[in-house]
Amino acid sequence: ELFTRPKVLPCQHTFCQDCLQDHAGRKLPLQCPNCRRQVRLPPQGVAGLPDNHLVTNLCERLQTQATLPGETGEQAQAEDSCSIHPSEKFKVYCKQCQLPVCELCLEEAHDGHGTTTINKAAQEKRSTVRALITEGRNILESYCSFIRGLREKETSLNEQKQQRDNGIIQAYNHMIQELTERKAQLLSESEQNHRENMKEIQNGRDTVLADVNDMSTACDRAERAMEQGGVTFLMQGTSLTEVVGKYRRKAAPTPVHTQAAIFQPSDTPVPVLGHVTVQSLPSAPIPAAPKSSNVAARPTSHHPGNHRQEVTRPRETPVPEVGHVMAQSLPSAPISTPVPADSYRAASSVRHHHGNPRRLEHQDQRVTFGGKGQETGQFNEPVGVIADKWEIFVADCRNQRIQVFTLRGTFVRQFPTFVSGEEKMQPDDISMDGDGNLWVVGRTGICGFAVQYTKQGRVQRKFDLRKGRSIWGRGVAVDGRRNHIFITNTFGDPYENIKQGEVLVFRPDGALVRIIDAQNLVLWQREMRYPRYITVGWEGNILVSDHDHRVYVYNEEGQFLFHFGGEEFDICQLQGPCGICTDRSGNVIVADTDNSRVELFDKTGTFLKHISTGLMRPLAVAITPGGQLLVSNIADHTVSIFQNY
Repeated sequence: ELFTRPKVLPCQHTFCQDCLQDHAGRKLPLQCPNCRRQVRLPPQGVAGLPDNHLVTNLCERLQTQATLPGETGEQAQAEDSCSIHPSEKFKVYCKQCQLPVCELCLEEAHDGHGTTTINKAAQEKRSTVRALITEGRNILESYCSFIRGLREKETSLNEQKQQRDNGIIQAYNHMIQELTERKAQLLSESEQNHRENMKEIQNGRDTVLADVNDMSTACDRAERAMEQGGVTFLMQGTSLTEVVGKYRRKAAPTPVHTQAAIFQPSDTPVPVLGHVTVQSLPSAPIPAAPKSSNVAARPTSHHPGNHRQEVTRPRETPVPEVGHVMAQSLPSAPISTPVPADSYRAASSVRHHHGNPRRLEHQDQRVTFGGKGQETGQFNEPVGVIADKWEIFVADCRNQRIQVFTLRGTFVRQFPTFVSGEEKMQPDDISMDGDGNLWVVGRTGICGFAVQYTKQGRVQRKFDLRKGRSIWGRGVAVDGRRNHIFITNTFGDPYENIKQGEVLVFRPDGALVRIIDAQNLVLWQREMRYPRYITVGWEGNILVSDHDHRVYVYNEEGQFLFHFGGEEFDICQLQGPCGICTDRSGNVIVADTDNSRVELFDKTGTFLKHISTGLMRPLAVAITPGGQLLVSNIADHTVSIFQNY
């Protein structure tokens, strides 16, 4: 059975169009019935697959030969007869006209032309046709060879892809294994340090408890004897004198020295597995068809272009250090002794001297970009920063826009902070939710809004901040676990210095969930007055910077936990704090704006160190997913990227 409308598949197997149509109707995606390779159909379906012209020609030739036996006599007789004089047969071959002619044609139209016999003319032409057949078959073989080369190249590319994918997976598994082993090692070191510290604590406790028991027993006996009186009391008093005298001469308990380990994350950036590079490889040329000695071969050439091979280059750098567990000596708690009041006042009056404001506790590596202006890449009050894995988003207040930069500070794009129509707001702060959308709070005159934008600047949703007019800038943070939006608010009479702060908790649709305010405090606790910036820590706690020199900490339900800071110029105090965020270790980073520095506290509010003392007016802070610290400076309208802090 011959092919009907033969179609060739990418694997070079050929089938009838109707057969493929029927096969595709039973099972999709279409697979080659021979090699089972999946075939992606063009928009026209099976009919859009390329025709196999070679097979079509062969089928037509076979079909022609199959019809010859029944027609041989009539066809041969028709071929021997003259088309002009059907009753006459060809007798001679006219050399000048290169046509077979009958006797009548020879007399009428070919008189005087050179002639020869039919057989002799056919014999002379046979050599020319044979040369053309040879040339045609050589050309056909060259194209068939090219198709075979494509098939071999396809097989080779499939094998190379498999090897390349295996290499990527192997490099990834190796990196994960090394990181897992390093994690286990660090956790083991941390556990060992903890056990040693606990052992020191227990030894110190056991030593002191024995003395406490001895002294407590002596005092109890003396009390009972004193109640009884008489000789027993006199004897027991002598015994107590000896015990107290023994401990009076004995040295005070030796302070227990512990070395609490700290974890220092590695400064090495996230590693790259490798690179998939494309190499151009010259394609194999089609074998040239040999030229006939009798007939000049028609010049043919085929330019399929260059094949490109993808090569995976594994990383040449080792897997980066996760970090280090380092022991840090901590002063043991001294045994409390009475301190004269005058001494305390004298000590508290000493102020910390910072020295050169550009000299930090360690050499910081940072990139600073921006500057005051309205052009792209410039700011007019950068009041908020946030980042994802690839980009930094800056709330440019006076320019009423959000600007986007790379993690190296290169400008990427910007979009205006539209509220509706052509109305724009001045942004006060910016945050990001779990879906990667941006939440921006701002104001248009006396109206406040919270607007959700895509990273490209399209407004997703918005709601009015109707609860009173804020007399202070608002901050915003998102709790991705509960999908709640936290917004700070300050209300009162600014002229009478009567102000009160609160935190409004919303759902994304604008529904108010609750208000965190002074009602959550007891009488002795100080209430918020100028809450400005807000963040949600890793444990779900809510941290609010109050420009009234404090940071307030609430649990995830809004219950007050503690506050830290204060209006003094001590190294661990705050003056006009603004931006606040937490890092991966749970430490708290605060922009100590009026003190012109950025501070680091632990999760309990204990001061750890100055991150920077060289910024004039640090305002907003944020941590990138890669661990870099972002700080906006309201004095020179810049943003700094601290690679290490």
